[in-house]
Amino acid sequence: MTVPLWLDADTPTYGPLPGDERVDVAVVGSGVTGLACARVLAVGGARVRVVEARRIGSGASGRNGGFALRGTAVPYDRAPLADVNRFTEDALEQIRGLAGDAFRPEGSLRVAVDEAELADLRLEHDALAADGFAVEWHERGDLPAALREHALGGIFHPPDGAFDQGQWVRRLAALAHEAGARLAEETQATALEGTELTTDRGTVSAGAVVVATDGYSAGLLEELDDAVVSFRGQVLATEALDEHLFPCPIYARWGYDYFQQLPDGPVVIGGRRDTDLEGELTREERPTGEIQGRIEAYLTELLGRTPRITHRWAGLMGYTRDFLPLVGELPDREGVWVSAGYSGHGNVLGFACGEAVAHAIVGRPDARLEPFSPGRTPVARPPA
Repeated sequence: MTVPLWLDADTPTYGPLPGDERVDVAVVGSGVTGLACARVLAVGGARVRVVEARRIGSGASGRNGGFALRGTAVPYDRAPLADVNRFTEDALEQIRGLAGDAFRPEGSLRVAVDEAELADLRLEHDALAADGFAVEWHERGDLPAALREHALGGIFHPPDGAFDQGQWVRRLAALAHEAGARLAEETQATALEGTELTTDRGTVSAGAVVVATDGYSAGLLEELDDAVVSFRGQVLATEALDEHLFPCPIYARWGYDYFQQLPDGPVVIGGRRDTDLEGELTREERPTGEIQGRIEAYLTELLGRTPRITHRWAGLMGYTRDFLPLVGELPDREGVWVSAGYSGHGNVLGFACGEAVAHAIVGRPDARLEPFSPGRTPVARPPA
């Protein structure tokens, strides 16, 4: 029951690190960020080694709700980063070409459950529209019928979509491998001195190292330990429903509740983290009865019944103080790059940042990453 739906499948194995080696770039973490970075580098001819403590995509990339959203975790009206929004829309187009049927371009819907949230969504809608981004306002009557008793209206984002998250990560791993990147599973990174990466299977000496671990970075870099906190996100999946109720990924209550229905009928639903923020501020990747029970109660409220639950799982998300990721070369650590801290918004943003870091390493930096610089001074605090 605690295996994520996305990872409940036969998957290719890549084996552990065979021993000491020298490469151009070592990548720590095999989620969408690490794999996207490794693929681009390998396509360009670099010798790349990816090390993963468990199996490919077994961290946050295989343990979330499967949403494919543009932008960042910060509502657009509060951080109108037009270049960043376009950066993620470009990534969505790239994903369309790479993911095949693992990506469904259905759009996404963010709905308000009270008047205060509705007013906030109006501000975000107007800011997006003013800057020329595709966005639609939905009144309550425009919402899916199953939502009309639970939401007042919301914003539809046409560029967005949904993933079969496991299929997508496996596809991205295969693309990186085919391009020439070498993937090592069951290989725990234990220390980083300069650009020499020590693991429990051997030492990887590299010209550059990319730490792409989001909420799983504890202990490797002091800078990340100070800048990124780990929150647990919990999710469950149901048996297939006879009726298709939700046409796209939907999130509500400022993103604290989220759900989608898969083409073959199951519902994937997660959230309720805000009901116990202290308890969910943890590095323990384990579903709990309390939060799972609250997710299930919300599901029952939406559906009017409780379908059979087939999977329950949890994953860790890395949050920064200003809810924007840390992406770039670390100050005072030449050759050490990071891409982490997506604040629960990493499926598309993480892919985009992984590719952009690869380009920056070979001398083609993207100026749109500037707001994510690891050297910036955050102005906000983690969610409380």
